[in-house]
Amino acid sequence: MILEGGCNEWQQRTELLLGKDRMEHLRNSHVLVVGLGGVGAYAAEMICRAGVGKMTIVDADTVQPSNINRQLPALHSVIGRPKAEVLAERFRDINPDLDLTVLPVYLKDEAIPELLDSAKFDFVVDAIDTVAPKCYLIYNVLKRGMKIVSSMGAGAKKDITQVRFADLWETYHCGLSKAVRKRLQKMGMKHKLPVVFSTEQADQNAVILIDDEQNKKSTTGTVSYMPAVFGCYLAEYVIRKI
Repeated sequence: MILEGGCNEWQQRTELLLGKDRMEHLRNSHVLVVGLGGVGAYAAEMICRAGVGKMTIVDADTVQPSNINRQLPALHSVIGRPKAEVLAERFRDINPDLDLTVLPVYLKDEAIPELLDSAKFDFVVDAIDTVAPKCYLIYNVLKRGMKIVSSMGAGAKKDITQVRFADLWETYHCGLSKAVRKRLQKMGMKHKLPVVFSTEQADQNAVILIDDEQNKKSTTGTVSYMPAVFGCYLAEYVIRKI
């Protein structure tokens, strides 16, 4: 059902809040979401449900049993399937008119500039959880003057009241923020970067060393709601700023 002004029935409540002009702007916008884990999947879905008309989603991982405690696409029935494909089915079911590009690939450095130049992205959401590709994406986005919001570390934290927006260079009590700052400085980049982070001290008892995951030296304990809150913060920033 199409309502007066061209709004689909499922978007009516959002239009009542944001107005027709902003809804039309959302429908004409293209958002790139890189990383579809605990944080990125929630960010992508909230952006989709808000009515963005075009999205590109990127993630090479498959659903694993350890994802089920916190990740949106993770169900026992889809273990082993690519997260990007599982989410693509959800997003097309939410918005059948969505223009969706699905890239179930691991973004290596040389592929990032090619991706960013492949379309006119109105916003980039960085939800990558490994430092090297995260920083290379941020570097190339900022170098192009594109809009971006980035997620810092949600692991080993439990208190949602301490989640904040900030500039990367003003964050604290966040190991990922520290690592990203250090890497970007080495790359000669000290631009302002809007991020979501938590002021809570990480629980060091919830951090363990690992050797069985690509590009990861440690893993952290997580709880269902924390990555979702980070993802909702990212989505709110995109929808408000786009």
